[in-house]
Amino acid sequence: MKVIHDYLTIADFSSIIFNNEKIELDDLLVDRVNKSFNFLQSFSKNKVIYGVNTGFGPMAQYRIQPQDQLQLQYNLIRSHASGTGHALSPVHVKAAILARLNTLALGKSGINNSVINLMKELINRDITPLIFAHGGVGASGDLVQLAHLALILIGEGEVFYKGKRKATKEVFEMEGLQPIDVKIREGLALMNGTSVMTGIGIVNVLLADKLVEWSLQSSCMINEIVQAYDDHLSTELNNAKLHNGQQIIAKKMRDHLQNSQLIRNRQEHLYSGENTEEVFKEKVQEYYSIRCVPQILGPIYDTVLNVREVLEKEINSANDNPIIDTETQQVYHGGNFHGDYVSLEMDKLKLVVTKVSMLAERQLNYLLNAKINEILPPFVNLGKLGFNFGMQGVQFTATSTTAENQALSTSMYIHSIPNNNDNQDIVSMGTNAAVICGNVIENTFQVLAIELITLVQAIDALQIQDKLSSASQKSYQKIREIVPVFSQDQVMYPFVEQVKEFLKK
Repeated sequence: MKVIHDYLTIADFSSIIFNNEKIELDDLLVDRVNKSFNFLQSFSKNKVIYGVNTGFGPMAQYRIQPQDQLQLQYNLIRSHASGTGHALSPVHVKAAILARLNTLALGKSGINNSVINLMKELINRDITPLIFAHGGVGASGDLVQLAHLALILIGEGEVFYKGKRKATKEVFEMEGLQPIDVKIREGLALMNGTSVMTGIGIVNVLLADKLVEWSLQSSCMINEIVQAYDDHLSTELNNAKLHNGQQIIAKKMRDHLQNSQLIRNRQEHLYSGENTEEVFKEKVQEYYSIRCVPQILGPIYDTVLNVREVLEKEINSANDNPIIDTETQQVYHGGNFHGDYVSLEMDKLKLVVTKVSMLAERQLNYLLNAKINEILPPFVNLGKLGFNFGMQGVQFTATSTTAENQALSTSMYIHSIPNNNDNQDIVSMGTNAAVICGNVIENTFQVLAIELITLVQAIDALQIQDKLSSASQKSYQKIREIVPVFSQDQVMYPFVEQVKEFLKK
């Protein structure tokens, strides 16, 4: 049981989202929310406060009379539950709920406790609101997507429950849950924030961590397959460049390969003074996709680390408007709902993950092209050449998917389009950035799955299993548990999917 109190880390987030750890709300948190609500209820009388007694957006100049103020919140939720496209995945929705709960629990939004209590129950009982991918421009937060969450909290709309799409009212009756008690500004407080883009973003960065690790392992294995020299991984070479990520990746590769019988020492082979031929039989240097892994994965590693830091700050920030401050006894109007921080990080993450897929695709091409590698049969075909096809078919998929990643890597952060009668005249497009980044990540797992299947086939073709480092042997064995050695042609898509899911988990 994870008790939510002050600061939610990425690790906390991961255990709740991926490991289904239940959550509880700390008493101090509940008191903080109550204090904020009670203050706003008292303070808002006879004052003009946006979203309490005014209209929304460009209609904020219109006063809302006391008898209409609660209905205003319902009107906002219902009118903005207008998303389209595919439904967000359960893990993305759960992440969004947790992110919204955490920011509302800071006591800066003036909501009542029924809101966070019901959100807690949705998480603990695996009730997934129907939220669509399209609709958010990421400026007044994720208005449209969060409206779909708010719709469920008022007992309307639809949810996914035990694998089926059902009416919220029906599920609440089965689970004995009551809709929230809408009071001063629950509609606006639920919708005005960056929680969907941030929740998806955290899922993205956690999966990107796994991609970097698998890319590193794949790169180590291909270095072993070609019996590369060890100096491109050396401390001396990589410390001559002062980037943290490069040095860490090089060290991780050295650790991974420390007991490999295949990696060669340049000094023994090329510095002996015995190489007198005019054309060297031994390759002096490997292709960049093999030799430059620390320089390629290094900046990717650094970027993923930075994205984690920014997103952790965002989920622990108040991204509402207005902000209720009980310390100064004031209400502050501004734009904390603007999603530029998340949008920019999602664009950066999308770019570096695309580069991971490009590295995997180039390594894959090296393995499949016998004229380049000069040690493997064409397409790592363990069957009869000309009659069987080996990994030829899946290369098309890897190439196509990598090309899609390259196209998807166009920035959303700079794609602002004014809307809302020009009230929202510059927006972040952070929700789109997060969703598209998620697509790039999914694609990259597919490309890496194809590369890993090819790697283990190549290892069997060369019969070098026993010479691999112990770390590579573990990876080899795990993939072989899913994909047995094959020489005859077979339908590949089930294996690619199974390996992809294994890599993600």
